[in-house]
Order: sequence, then C-alpha cells, then structure tokens
Amino acid sequence: MKITEDYLLKRATFDAVKVIVPSFDNKIVREKTKINPEWVHFGGGNLYRCFHAKVAQDLINAGELDTGIVVVETFGENLVKDLYHRFDNRSLTVTMKADGSFDKELVASTAEALYFHPSNKHDVQSLVNIFKNESLKLVTLTITEKGYAVKDSAGNLLKQVAQDIQAGPTFDKLQNTMAKLAYLLVERFNAGALPLAVVSTDNFSHNGDRLKAAVLEIANGWLKQGFVSNSFIEYLDKDNRVSFPFTMIDRITPLPNVDIAKKLEEEGIEEMMPYKTGDRGSELAAFVNTEEVHYLVIEDDFPNGRPAFEKANGVLLGNRETVNNADLMKVCTCLNPLHTTLAIYGCLLGFDRIYKEVQDKDLLKLIEQIGFVEGLPVVKNPEIINPDSFIKEVIYKRFMNPNIPDTPQRIASDTSQKVGIRFGETIKAYVSTKNKDVKTLRFIPLTIAAWCRYLMAIDDKGQPFTPSPDPLYEELHSYVSTITLGETADVHSALHPILSNKEIFSVNLEEIGLGEKIENYFARMITGPNAVRTVLQQELAAHAIEVNK
Repeated sequence: MKITEDYLLKRATFDAVKVIVPSFDNKIVREKTKINPEWVHFGGGNLYRCFHAKVAQDLINAGELDTGIVVVETFGENLVKDLYHRFDNRSLTVTMKADGSFDKELVASTAEALYFHPSNKHDVQSLVNIFKNESLKLVTLTITEKGYAVKDSAGNLLKQVAQDIQAGPTFDKLQNTMAKLAYLLVERFNAGALPLAVVSTDNFSHNGDRLKAAVLEIANGWLKQGFVSNSFIEYLDKDNRVSFPFTMIDRITPLPNVDIAKKLEEEGIEEMMPYKTGDRGSELAAFVNTEEVHYLVIEDDFPNGRPAFEKANGVLLGNRETVNNADLMKVCTCLNPLHTTLAIYGCLLGFDRIYKEVQDKDLLKLIEQIGFVEGLPVVKNPEIINPDSFIKEVIYKRFMNPNIPDTPQRIASDTSQKVGIRFGETIKAYVSTKNKDVKTLRFIPLTIAAWCRYLMAIDDKGQPFTPSPDPLYEELHSYVSTITLGETADVHSALHPILSNKEIFSVNLEEIGLGEKIENYFARMITGPNAVRTVLQQELAAHAIEVNK
C-alpha cells in the first residue's frame, strides 16, 4: 500500500499493515481550511510532522477542530514540492519503543503546503490572503534557533536583515524569515489590526521574547525608514493584539533511519526509503521516526482564540511563569545540556549513536554530574512537571532507548547558537544566587572546554573529522586552527575571543571567573591523542558525586 491511497475507502489495506488512520475526511478538512484558516506553521520539518500535525490530527479526530494546518517553507522549495506535494501532504509517524516495537500512524492534518518565496507568486498571495483572514488564530514556528537571528556575534545587523529594512515591507525583495513574517503581520495590521498569536515552538528558552524582539527589530527599522506607522509598532508591542507566547517543546526526532525504512517496506508500505533531492542534497522521507515521550507546554495567551489544546495528548497550558520554569528546567538542565554534552563528546570520541554513549560509564556519569549535581539545584520547579522525575526519564529511559536512531552529529549542529542557553542560564543562576559560587562548577566548564576542543575538528585519536553545520563554525575554528596536538600553544590567546563573547554564552566567562578553568581543561585536552578521555576520567575520579537514581 501507499500512504497516498484513500484511507477511508481502503481502511482494510491500512489495517493489514497496522497503520492507524484518521477518522476524518481530509478533503472536507481542506475545504474548510481554505474558507476559514485557523493555524499556519512555518517550518515543515520532522518535528512538525510528528508533533504539531499530530496534535491537530488528534483534535480533528475528536471533533474539537475542523480545519487543518497550512505549513509554510520560506527556503525549502524541495521540501514542499518533493515531500509534501509528492505524498499529498501526508506522512507516516513511526513511534519507536524501547522494547523494539513501533506504532505507525498516517498523519493527514496538513491541509496545504506553501512555498513562501518571490518565485512562487501564487503561494505568496495565498498566504497573504490567509493572514488577512479574521479566522486565523495562531502561527507556530519550528525554524531552529538560527532562524531567529537578525544580528551577528558582534551585535551588528545581518547583511540580509539590513537590506530587508532598507527594502521595506515589499515581499519580492525580502530575504530573512523574520522580515517575511513581519511583512505578513503588516498585511494583517492593514486588514484591520486583526488579533493573532505568533508562537515559537523552537527549542530554546524565552523563545517568545526572542521572536518578538526579532520582529520588532525589523518593524522599528521600517518605522525609521517611514514604511510603517507607530500604530503598527503598538499593534505588535503594546495593544495586546499580537501575542508571542512562551513554549517548551520536547520530542526527540532523529533523521529518518534507513533500517526503519527497510522494515516498513518489508511490511508492504511502499516508497519509504529516504531519498535526496535538490541542489543541496537534502534527505527526505515519507515517514518520521520519533520517541514515545513528548511534551508541549504553552503559555495560554491567544488574542483571537485557539484550538482546544488542553484536550490534546502531550500538550500542557499554563501562565508565562509556569511555562518559563518548565522550559528552563528542560532546556537548561534536564535534557538539552545533556544532549549537547553527549553530542560534543560523541563526536570527539567516535560515537555514532546517543544510546551507545549512555552505555559508556564515563559519559553517563558526566551527564549525571551536569544534570543532577550542577543543574538541578538552581532549577525552579514548574509544578506541572517534576524535574527529578523528568531528568531520570530522560537519562535512563529516553537516551537509553536503542531504537531511537539519534546521532551526536545531528545534535551537534548549530552548537554556537545553543550553548548560551543550554549552559549559560545555569551559569548565570550560579552568579546571581547568594549561596552559590560559579567557580564551584566543574563539569559544565569541562564540557565547554571540550567544545573548544571540538572546534579544532580533530578527534581524540588525532584524526580529522567533519564538524556539524554551524553558522559560526568558520569564525570559531579560526581561533583554534593553528593549535596542534602535543605541541605547546598560547591557549589564552586562542580561547579569549570565544570565552569572552557574550553573544555566544550570554555572559563573559572570563569576567565571572570561569575562563582560566576552561583554559586549563582545554590545555590538558590538547596534550596528545586520547587526552580528552583521560581528562574526563581524571575529573570524574576526583570530583564526581554519586547521584540518587
């Protein structure tokens, strides 16, 4: 069978391969969405396909929602054409369980997929019309942390953003995603200052504030150029017409795995093998493999109403403080820092799977120290999720699941955009808390030193490796590129531009007293092959504290 077949008429075909299908007619849902669109999503990647689209599907199945999601790509024409359109805007979610079994569900809640780019005037006009429609309630985003960047590491406007500000809200000249979103908000403002929630569901703290700041940076630039009025700025910032809620999202979604694709095809489901498309060679697949555990905590601030999220599996609603605490718990302590730690060390030590790393006693003990010992003491309990239970589930159940084919190389992508939140927030908490001394931190600084060592692109055996994509990699690599394993180096001069950069870490690590410690760790890690493992073992032996598992 193919996932594009009529699942209502051919229910037995889907049942035969144990694929759960929607109970609704997606043709009817699509027609209703055209008339009264309610939900637009930017970024149609794997997380969207197995989480946001699944939330919508559950609500449509339950009769709580009668429209689907309009998914939008601003750069990924191949994703729209070669994935969404090819498979009739459907995908197969494969939920991997620790016992080796997996559930399969056909997700068909995406009503339309649009390529929002000047080369596609039809899709541009379609999206403008949607933003002018009073029925639109929310816009969600999963565009990764770097998608919100409007300034470089020195605090200067990115070249594209500066050009977008000069161009004004004229779509055929805009390049940056934040500028394109700001343009659509201008259109909605001009249609009557209609209310809307603009919701970042990307994986970093204070995501609502960062999204709002990026949009306002561009809007205020347009104001200075005379392209928009003060009323538009007030619409975004002060009139409570547009909200930018905080969220915390959590679902590990690795790239589609070939072995899983083979199993699906052996069961009789066609066209499951990942394939490359486009000039960049992007790898796509009709299925998404993901874990069973998932959370989406949302600040309940929707000026134009919202779907019945409280009735959706895995979605929790709260006020800003609750969401912020849940997010800080997860992003800064209980999951993301541990993931990034495993990514850095995994690349240096030659691992190809996250679950294999947590079977390594040194790496397991390391993330226990960062999570339980250094992180949890400064975590505010969000109440709706217990931090101690959450981190134990992460380490001993989720990370250890051998059927989640996640790699340290995937997690290591864009690390320069992540370390400021994943480690910086805990560091700042130690600086600002009276009974805490930031200089007592050992394993977070050790991991930052390992990241600096990673930037050399030489593994612990002394062999070159290809670092994961990162917008600041070339700049950061240049600071350590002249260092050779086993030779004396001016470590302070090499690391100073990195450790003192507040744009990266949110704080100046040298000013708060961690610079020298990180430099010393790094100096020991470059003494020769296997030095990274040796330093890790030495520090664990000397300073690790037993945790209550």
